[in-house]
Amino acid sequence: MQDIGVIDSAEVATAALAPIRTRLLAELSEPGSATTLAARLGVPRQKLNYHLRQLEKHGLVELVEERRRGNVHERILRASSSSYVVSPGVMGRTQPVVGADSDQASPRWLLALASRMVREVGELVVGARRTGKRVGTFGLDGEVCFATPADRAAFADELTDAVTRLVSKYHDDSSDGSRRHRLIVGMHAVPPGSADPSGRANTSDSDTSDSEERNDV
Repeated sequence: MQDIGVIDSAEVATAALAPIRTRLLAELSEPGSATTLAARLGVPRQKLNYHLRQLEKHGLVELVEERRRGNVHERILRASSSSYVVSPGVMGRTQPVVGADSDQASPRWLLALASRMVREVGELVVGARRTGKRVGTFGLDGEVCFATPADRAAFADELTDAVTRLVSKYHDDSSDGSRRHRLIVGMHAVPPGSADPSGRANTSDSDTSDSEERNDV
């Protein structure tokens, strides 16, 4: 089983995103058959067999083994990956594009950056899998609470200066072994009700008394 599966075609995305099929992919993190899944989900085995065949056709589940129990031929399947991501490239020309809006405070700009990151990292994962190499990545995640929008703007300015200094210090395209890396720094408000890493729901956005902060997410 792979760590992550990249869905990079509309056909595979269509096959995967039906609610019953996403449930099957989750259930098949451990090997199972149409018979065991039917008992667990309360869905007729014949119906599950159809959906499992479609998932298998598109490489989303794989055969582990085949068993015979009396007159029943049982196929044991499991998900081909422990998790999946749909590449924004599936949307073709309708995906948000970097350069269409250069306003760094624009949600479109942030989503365009995020979409490009998912698409490019997905391509790297697929390519590395073919060649047996590893993908070198780094991710940093954190949360910060700002008293006012002005504080948030000041933080963004200081962060921009700090990142610019670091890039200037380490950027070197003169050596033969140099390789370009994409650096993305993004920030957005945590939606009310979202769970933090500890699993607790976030309520800070709804608790603020600043009217401007309430209207600016």
